[in-house]
Amino acid sequence: MANRTRFGAERVNSVYRRGMLEGETPDFPVSYEDLRAAAHDAMSEEGIAYVHGGAGSDETFERGMDFSDWRIVPRMLRGVAERDLSTELLGTDLDYPLMLTPLGVQTLLHEEGELGTAEGAAELDVPLCLSSLSSTPMEDVAEALGDTPKFFQFYWSSSDAIAKSFLSRAEDAGYDAIVVTVDAPILGWRERLIERGYYPFLEGEGVGNYFSDPEFRAQLDEPPEENPEAAVEHFLDIFGDSGLTWEDLSFVFDNTDLPVLIKGVLDPRDARLAVEHGADAVGVSTHGGRQVDGSVSAIEALPGVADEVGDEVPVTFDSGVRRGADMFKALALGADTVMLGRPYAYGLAVDGANGVHTVCENLIAEFDLTMGLAGHDAVSDIGRDALRHASVFEPGQ
Repeated sequence: MANRTRFGAERVNSVYRRGMLEGETPDFPVSYEDLRAAAHDAMSEEGIAYVHGGAGSDETFERGMDFSDWRIVPRMLRGVAERDLSTELLGTDLDYPLMLTPLGVQTLLHEEGELGTAEGAAELDVPLCLSSLSSTPMEDVAEALGDTPKFFQFYWSSSDAIAKSFLSRAEDAGYDAIVVTVDAPILGWRERLIERGYYPFLEGEGVGNYFSDPEFRAQLDEPPEENPEAAVEHFLDIFGDSGLTWEDLSFVFDNTDLPVLIKGVLDPRDARLAVEHGADAVGVSTHGGRQVDGSVSAIEALPGVADEVGDEVPVTFDSGVRRGADMFKALALGADTVMLGRPYAYGLAVDGANGVHTVCENLIAEFDLTMGLAGHDAVSDIGRDALRHASVFEPGQ
């Protein structure tokens, strides 16, 4: 059943009423730029180095935020008094075409970490995709999310026993899908971290799922509580496997009954391989520009991937989304759901769970208004014809 709403109008009207009638202006940053500045003020230098920027020169990171080559073409008098923002992904009904992308080591941002993110997301029923590298064990985050849809992002351990355990734990904890990240078989060249010689996992940050895992603990001579240094070294030994191939995906399907989304695809050929090897969904992503400096951006890759898979499997999109117009453009170019990254991370840094909630609330409101003003009353109505490429407007075209 359609979920008709005036989310955007209700949000801005409440802000205007408080401002004009009560003299109360928002004390939380509204623009992404102001939010980032406030977050950087609140964060440690190590936290900033971990979250801000991307690989190498930041070319992919910076270009990935530029969606301006695609222009929204508003349509008029289309009956958009109320809008249906709902969608569906892998059998899960979503109130909005929005979820929070996996981000590790969230205690670097705020003491509440992933539990703060879960609380802020759950208040709006915005799904969270939890990173394998969370500071908090997956079971605790699942409990904090309650009935809110939840996905588990799976970093493939070189230890089969630990990999199987992660998949089993996610299923038992009530996660709705497994998200296999394939674009980080090795870590990219991240200058901010290298300049500081800083890697948070060496401090025992972001390893909550590993230190709590029975198979990981069974492989240690002493539990992490007694010898954290040895536990960290073992984590470094077993984290990731750069020798994996498409054929190895059978391991995931053999060890979970949950739907599987393959995240980190930029080439239509890889999208086709993902589908051929059993993927239930494909995620277009540059890992927030953190892996390959100079690569194609996610928004540049999205149309080709979406065209390749068509209606065979749904497509998720992340990397570079900062505003409601970005969400609209990604959906028009073929995404079924958009994953938000750094904005919610900065919201967490500024104000914990409330910051995550406010960022999501503002983004949904802006998207709702953009959708209505563009002449669309349902997410399902947004298609490629809602946009024009900048090349159309160039002289001689």
